[in-house]
Amino acid sequence: MTSLDGLAPAAALFHSLADPVRLSIVQRLARGEARVVDLTRELGLAQSTVSKHLACLRGCELVDYRAEGRQSFYFIAAPELLDLLRAAEHLLSATDRAVALCPTYGNTART
Repeated sequence: MTSLDGLAPAAALFHSLADPVRLSIVQRLARGEARVVDLTRELGLAQSTVSKHLACLRGCELVDYRAEGRQSFYFIAAPELLDLLRAAEHLLSATDRAVALCPTYGNTART
């Protein structure tokens, strides 16, 4: 039997992706690397918001960056993350996105 403590890393992984801003950043980086300025423009978010969420994703080692001169280019650090995103899309499709109706985490939970 798996202990709850053994599930903590998996729970932390899903928690790191649970924020819509972080998930949108990851989805954008799935298409290729980007600078903070690119992410702010494409996602319509403030620079401080993007930077804060990138720091979180970097701390989880899901995203990393490479420096080129004074610019930093962010990218998906673990290609397995792309497999996880694809699997999540398949699951959402298979369940007809029923999670949106979940009373705890669905669309109505935010109101």
